[in-house]
Amino acid sequence: MIFAGMLVAAALFVFGNLAWGNPMPLGTEGWWLIAKLRVTNMAVIVVVAFCQGLATVAFHTITNNRIITPSIMGFESLYRLVQTVAVFVFGAAGVAMVQGVWQYLAQVALMVGFAALLYGWLLTGKRANLHLMLLIGIVLGTGMGAIATFLQRLLTPSDFDILTARLIGSIANADATYLPVAVPLAAFAGGGLWVMSRKLDVLALGRAAAANLGVDHRRNSIVVLLLVAVLMAVSTSLVGPMAFLGFLIAMISYQLADTHDHRYVFPMVWLTGIVTLAGAYFVLKHLFYAEGSVGIIIEAIGGTFFLIYVLRKGRL
Repeated sequence: MIFAGMLVAAALFVFGNLAWGNPMPLGTEGWWLIAKLRVTNMAVIVVVAFCQGLATVAFHTITNNRIITPSIMGFESLYRLVQTVAVFVFGAAGVAMVQGVWQYLAQVALMVGFAALLYGWLLTGKRANLHLMLLIGIVLGTGMGAIATFLQRLLTPSDFDILTARLIGSIANADATYLPVAVPLAAFAGGGLWVMSRKLDVLALGRAAAANLGVDHRRNSIVVLLLVAVLMAVSTSLVGPMAFLGFLIAMISYQLADTHDHRYVFPMVWLTGIVTLAGAYFVLKHLFYAEGSVGIIIEAIGGTFFLIYVLRKGRL
């Protein structure tokens, strides 16, 4: 019943964003022409919710920790650094140089390559340690963020304003030409996690329990982390950083699904993400006329939710 309710809510918010404020009669050719202009944003919301939700749940399972999110591995810091370097070297024209399908693919490949090197280095060999990998990921992310901040301070005010618009997660940042590439990549990675949902249930029990049940914890962890990296790279390169979105929708989904079975949690977190993003977009666009602030609002709410969760020591 909860899943059906979330499905209806997601459909209503998506339809509301397509139909609200449409001056043409419902169902006419003019109505559909206007609705098609809004379809891109809804498609982006569906893709981002899918990527962020599944990536965060899988990351929580592998790390056995529901507080951290995949963003701590430095994906968003790497995105900020790439965007900042482009503007620092080429000025305002640098923003255009990192836009386009091939540039999008290059950013995704760079993020996935960064993750593959990190996982391959720290999760293979005799001294493989997941917690060490997380710590080094945080350090590298902080370092890249510091370099990006330093370069931003050297920019002219006009270049800095242009760059800032790219560094804030926003549905408006997405380009419709990216979707034919983003959708197959997200479907491949998400499908891989869905196929591994049974193994994820076992991996959630811990290394010792997984080994006793015949599941190779290290190998499967690397595969899951690489699929998570693909999802995070697709989302971040598409709309920019949204650090707390995954945490927010994952924690809500755990309560709604009320199960550890990933076959139920994955669809629930996807629907929760659509309801959260589409609902925020609808309210901000049609009530406050500030649809560009969706990312800021999500970060503020997600950050507050995170603090409440930590202060209550995980008792949500």
